[in-house]
Amino acid sequence: MTTVSVTPLSTLHPARVGPRPMTAEDLWDLPRVGTPQSSPDGRFAVVPVTTYTIANNESRTRLWRLALDGGGEPVALTSPDASASEPRISPDGAQLAFTRRDTDGRAQLMLMPLGGGEARRLTTLPLGVFDPKWLPDGSGLVFVAPLVNGHLTAEATAAELKRRAEDPVKAHVTEDRVYRYWDTWLTTGEVPHLFALELAGGAVRDLTPESTARFDWMDPSGQYDLSPDGREVAFAGIAFDKARSLLSSRIFTVAVAGGAITCLTAGHPADDLRPRYTPDGGAIVYGMTHDPLFYADRVRLMRCDRASGGHAEWLGGWDLSPAAWEFAADGTLVLAAEQDARVKLFTYSGRGRPRALSGDGAVGGFTVTRSGRVLFTHQDLATPAEAYACAPDGSALTRITHFTDDVAARYGTGEVREMTFTGAGGETVQMFVVLPPDFAPDRSYPLVHVVHGGPHGISGDQFHPRWNAQLFAAPGYVAALVNFQGSTSWGQDFAQRIQGEWAARPFADVMAATDALVATGLVDGARLAAAGGSYGGYLMSWIAGHTDRFRCVVNHAGVSDLVGQYASDVTQGRGRAAGGEIWEDIGAMERWSPVRFASGMNTPMLVVHGEKDYRVPVGQGLLAYGVLKAKGVPARLVCFPDEGHWVLKPRNSLLWYREVHAWLARWLGA
Repeated sequence: MTTVSVTPLSTLHPARVGPRPMTAEDLWDLPRVGTPQSSPDGRFAVVPVTTYTIANNESRTRLWRLALDGGGEPVALTSPDASASEPRISPDGAQLAFTRRDTDGRAQLMLMPLGGGEARRLTTLPLGVFDPKWLPDGSGLVFVAPLVNGHLTAEATAAELKRRAEDPVKAHVTEDRVYRYWDTWLTTGEVPHLFALELAGGAVRDLTPESTARFDWMDPSGQYDLSPDGREVAFAGIAFDKARSLLSSRIFTVAVAGGAITCLTAGHPADDLRPRYTPDGGAIVYGMTHDPLFYADRVRLMRCDRASGGHAEWLGGWDLSPAAWEFAADGTLVLAAEQDARVKLFTYSGRGRPRALSGDGAVGGFTVTRSGRVLFTHQDLATPAEAYACAPDGSALTRITHFTDDVAARYGTGEVREMTFTGAGGETVQMFVVLPPDFAPDRSYPLVHVVHGGPHGISGDQFHPRWNAQLFAAPGYVAALVNFQGSTSWGQDFAQRIQGEWAARPFADVMAATDALVATGLVDGARLAAAGGSYGGYLMSWIAGHTDRFRCVVNHAGVSDLVGQYASDVTQGRGRAAGGEIWEDIGAMERWSPVRFASGMNTPMLVVHGEKDYRVPVGQGLLAYGVLKAKGVPARLVCFPDEGHWVLKPRNSLLWYREVHAWLARWLGA
């Protein structure tokens, strides 16, 4: 054990006494609250809330109306029979547009009078619709609907889908660089088109009839905006740059009346993101990255003047990376960004530095009312997400929903603490520590590291819907969430410094965190375990090959062989991250492949993988399991044929937690 410099553990969120510890069933019984949408006058909001039925292994989302002055109970606007989502209140506050799944499971656009009455369906598009927005005058809506490339009308797409369904041959044929994504094949050729619908008469027009650009596959919503006069749409579309063999996104505009698409950001080096018109319509603010081979490159806010066509960085000298932004009516920009493992709201007036509106915890989706009031979801490591509102300066913070209260009352939570310590290279590294709910200060507990993926992400101050830190602590463990070097929210250098040597600093940081926790007396140094997913799973295999200090590890969707990751869905930047392209210097990449150190792998390992995981193909997990079994090292495999990179189905998740908890108890003796 090495000596490390640490800050004392400080309480971030106190323990909450309850009848019993939290269970995985509780996690799936908790309603999941979505982004609230305010009425124009700010008197009420509509909030989507998703609940799960474990017996049926399915979910339903309902829309609820609630007063923003705190009076009265929420009123359900939609039935539990079919999921409804993406609520959008009309400019006059009289109607609600939303999407609801039809009998084929496609989301179609619906319209409901808020004064009372039934919803009516506005679209019957073959692949459904998403992300509706009202035209400023309330005469209609713009929305996105996928069509099949090469069959770029609704009728042609419907015919092509019918032909495919009747064709017994189901082969995937492609020459595209990215041909599948996370858990979905892209060879089916869907591309998003922007449509306008006129309420008077119901006419639907394709605004981008020739477009083959894609939207962000991870989060396709929020990729376009309407000008304040309703005459133009700006959107971010992904295309393949053949000259550089790179995927990148650009900002485009098109008139709502129809016409040619114009690219505003041709020649930019990497991605251009999330265009938003200023309230006066004179400019478009968007995000820009510079490095196409580093997916966590810092987002810079840019401003495009619509009269001159000039572009300039609008927010310079800020080392944080905004993830979402919206304008208030007075021209103030409200943005969300990670900082110190929190996700915070900020405001920016165009001068100085952004000012934080929120502190601890994690903000989710948000909207800005006409008065500048901000509605958003908020959660932390002890509390599931609910909807909140605050004034434009962050004051008058008010919780406006209580959908999770009844379920949360069933269980207690452990105290959440925070500390920093000296990691690799003398760098200060932060971690959260979650204590068991029945914590006694005179005892030492088994330690379970919960290691995040990415690697360029965070173990945040949030109530994770899958890797829930309270659930890891509930059986009687101390759960540690180390934000090792390579994590985001501490600036560009902190995130980028592990490029080319993927395991070195993160492994050293986790080991230093272990030493620091053992030194506090909280942790029994003889009962240590670690669990991680994705990059965290990679680090589990690396740990297994480099130390026998842990009694067991849990490797979920982890990389075992970096060379094999060229079968991944996305390979852009992979060589840079791993130390070099295999056709240039395969040895540099193999240096950081855990399987190279199989001779040292003696730690019992639970291997979990999904067969539909295209980010870390299932062979990576099978390789780790096969090596360990061949060596005679205790190992257990849990493979889900119907899951991808994440375990998303309720009953599969319950099995996941049962297996993980049983594996930890088997080796930690708790």
